[in-house]
Amino acid sequence: MKKIAIILFLLSLGAGAEAQKLIEYTSGMGSRDPEVSDIWILYRGVTAMHEGMTLHADSAHFNTAANSFTAFRHVVIELSDTTFIYGDRLYYDGNTRVLDIWSDTVVFIDGGTTLLANHLTYERNRATAYYTEWGHATSEDRTLDSRQGEYNSERKEFYIYNNVVLTDSTMRLVTDTLIYNTTTTIAHFDNATHIYSDSSTIYSELGDYNTDTRFAISYKASHVDNQGRMIDSDTLYYDEVKKYGKAFGNVVIVDSVNNITCTGRYGETSQAEGFSFVTDSAHVLFIDNGDSLFLHADTVHVTNDSANQMQYVRAHYHVKVFRRDAQAMCDSAFYSAPDSTLLLYKNPVVWYEHYQCVADTIELLHDTTGIKRAYLRTGCFAVQQVDREKFNQLKGHQGVVYFREGEPLYADVIGNAQMVFYLTEEDSLGREVLVGVNAGVGTTIRIYFDSTRAPVRVVTYDKPDMQTYPVDVLPEELQRLSGFQWLTKRRPRKPEDVFIW
Repeated sequence: MKKIAIILFLLSLGAGAEAQKLIEYTSGMGSRDPEVSDIWILYRGVTAMHEGMTLHADSAHFNTAANSFTAFRHVVIELSDTTFIYGDRLYYDGNTRVLDIWSDTVVFIDGGTTLLANHLTYERNRATAYYTEWGHATSEDRTLDSRQGEYNSERKEFYIYNNVVLTDSTMRLVTDTLIYNTTTTIAHFDNATHIYSDSSTIYSELGDYNTDTRFAISYKASHVDNQGRMIDSDTLYYDEVKKYGKAFGNVVIVDSVNNITCTGRYGETSQAEGFSFVTDSAHVLFIDNGDSLFLHADTVHVTNDSANQMQYVRAHYHVKVFRRDAQAMCDSAFYSAPDSTLLLYKNPVVWYEHYQCVADTIELLHDTTGIKRAYLRTGCFAVQQVDREKFNQLKGHQGVVYFREGEPLYADVIGNAQMVFYLTEEDSLGREVLVGVNAGVGTTIRIYFDSTRAPVRVVTYDKPDMQTYPVDVLPEELQRLSGFQWLTKRRPRKPEDVFIW
């Protein structure tokens, strides 16, 4: 039989209706269906063409009335110079321009993107392919797997859902719904999503991830875990390559290596550069030898070394500190981990048991047992409350308090030292009663403490001028030395008080 070439055109669908083009075809052989005259049975190298699309198959059925085409075996569809579909069986509706193709593995190729499925629907009007049972796609070195999805060949974009996995050589993204653009390499998600890599795990419920630059933006329930450093926030920008994160709203940064937790309204962290900071109501919890230190400030900076060990903590403005054995407040603070030194400056106050100490600058040196030494530099003034109206007072140019295993041994007030010290005795009922007051001046004054941290002995050096007064005749100017302040109302009594300035 001679090669059959039939070209059919539909001139009109009705009065005033837009003309619609019929499928054109060629085949080696063909004949009408003896039972349905509108159907042509075609075989031996079938080629069909319709509005820019070309189809090849071993055999086909062409329904001229429905303008539909059913093709069998070795089906190849050329949608453009770079877009092809391969399968074993196809149904194409020329009126709707929708094709369905089946095979053990349907192959859809669009430039550098390949999509595999066992059944694919392609809407030419929307340039979109759909699958409903399973799909596996590759684009460059990335793969996408899901139970259902669609791909738009004009936008170069996947919309996939139900058990979604996006992977490449550096990461694995797991979610339930994903939009992925092969041109921008950006994945967009709006549900619970995990992104795993060798160095970090990212969790988000709304955001974008650039698989090329490895930059993530999360707008909801943001979380990053990066080799001992964790970030939680409302909104998060995170660069996996630079290991740099920028967080907004309800920020929590946890450094499990150094037992530090920082919170605030805004924060940044860089593992490569070894720093973290939080600001806008910043709060730090530091666990040291099983004891907790709570610090609040407007801004807190933490610096680590190349081994991720903490080096320095800087706190600026409205600083308050609570620890079980001591509390403090100041304008700014600096902590050096290598030498375990805490520096408080600009109007610092330190409370220790019943003592209050102020100076221009206060430096606290720690060891594994607690405070080892306290330096009160310039304008030293130490106060201990005796009763509601009476206070032991030490004042001088500077002061040093010495500790052993966290317990005070003695304190020196050096330079223009002044003292008011109430003397007590135990009465017949075992009660401490006031019996007098020592008051005076000396170049240096040393005060010793007993095992209960109470002052028990005072020694003055270099031309002391001391007097003992009855309690009720102490001169008024000695009841409160110049510069006296009693700031107990501002003392943090519990961790939550560090937020009260």
